[in-house]
Amino acid sequence: MKQKINSRLLFISMVVLALATVSITFVYYGLFQEQVKKDLRVEAELLKNAGITEFVKNEAMLSNEDIRITWIKSDGSVIYDNDANAEYLSNHLNRPEVDAAFKRGVGESVRESDTMNMRTFYYAIIMDDGTVLRVATEARSLLNVFLSASGIIIFIIILIIVLCIFISHFLTVQLLEPIKRLADSIDDNSSIVGYKELEPFMNRIREQHEDILASAKSRQDFTANVSHELKTPLTAISGYAELIENRMVDEEKVIHFSAEIRKNADRLVSLINDIIRLSELDHKESTPEFVSLDLYEIAEERLELLRSNAREKNIQISLKGENCMVLSNKGMLIELIDNLVQNAIRYNVQNGMVEVCVDHNKNHAVLKVSDSGIGIPKDEQKRVFERFYRVDKSRSRETGGTGLGLAIVKHIVEIHDGSIELESEVKKGTSITVYL
Repeated sequence: MKQKINSRLLFISMVVLALATVSITFVYYGLFQEQVKKDLRVEAELLKNAGITEFVKNEAMLSNEDIRITWIKSDGSVIYDNDANAEYLSNHLNRPEVDAAFKRGVGESVRESDTMNMRTFYYAIIMDDGTVLRVATEARSLLNVFLSASGIIIFIIILIIVLCIFISHFLTVQLLEPIKRLADSIDDNSSIVGYKELEPFMNRIREQHEDILASAKSRQDFTANVSHELKTPLTAISGYAELIENRMVDEEKVIHFSAEIRKNADRLVSLINDIIRLSELDHKESTPEFVSLDLYEIAEERLELLRSNAREKNIQISLKGENCMVLSNKGMLIELIDNLVQNAIRYNVQNGMVEVCVDHNKNHAVLKVSDSGIGIPKDEQKRVFERFYRVDKSRSRETGGTGLGLAIVKHIVEIHDGSIELESEVKKGTSITVYL
């Protein structure tokens, strides 16, 4: 990462340096051209005002000049040229600057010189007698200017590259320092971040770190709980089987112990099935296919099957509400209803009641399961959806509870982007409302 940041900062610096060099060269050359043109205009005005004839009479006065002076008649023939014999020069009427001077009073143009990498600037002005005075000078082309300064430019570029390398290294260290500090003290929320812009990023890293730790602890607790929950019925099965195997019990007790073995085996199967189902809900890569289903009809079907469990404790189950369409998966709705109603029966009292209500609430389908059971203490209500958490552990095991039913309910509701509300009072009953 450090090397990538260094190389990218250096690359950006090189691009900026190249663009700056080219831009400055063009700007400088533009100013240089303007200055050359301005000097030619001034020179032409001076010659016009002083009188060109005076300069023509005094050739020596012009011999050291860098400026070429040409005096042209109205027909385009050259009267005088300080750089060549006027008799041998061609007609200048077709020259753009001369033509413009005759027409508009002044004219100027720039042409590539025969000399390599040189440009000739021309400026022409009309005289009072109708003739035209043209002044010209050679100046370096853009390429010539650039090449002539290439030595100093290369030196400056190398110097800037060296500086950029040191600066990019310094900036990289400064940028990564807060991240390094965070890595060294990721559990310390009071550590200084360094850059305000990095605070959300670092807070997010801390949150993810905490989530990972919490998830790891949850898995560790889950593994410990699974081991404990599996060990209990397995120990009972092993103990009863050993007594029967060693003929340590009479015939009447054998029947009782066999029933206990079957009961613990059933509990073991239920526990394993619930663990597998939770694992499927935890790691499901794709959402199950959802279709439009009538929640009331499914609840009605399930309650008919669950009433047999309720009769053993003389518990009355009732259903009220109305037809309510919900986008869901039928298997999940069956699991949801079964777990809630079985829980309401399991933790109920003799001659109690379980009431199931299906209704609408704005854009939600609402399933409410109420019972007249033992209730849940206030300080334990937030934990009832945790895996293997039981309010009454001995009662749950006696009635075949695995402690995973409400955890499965919570997962199913989360898959539906729904929510759960719980209301309970000790010895008065519990009401769980699910919004899908």
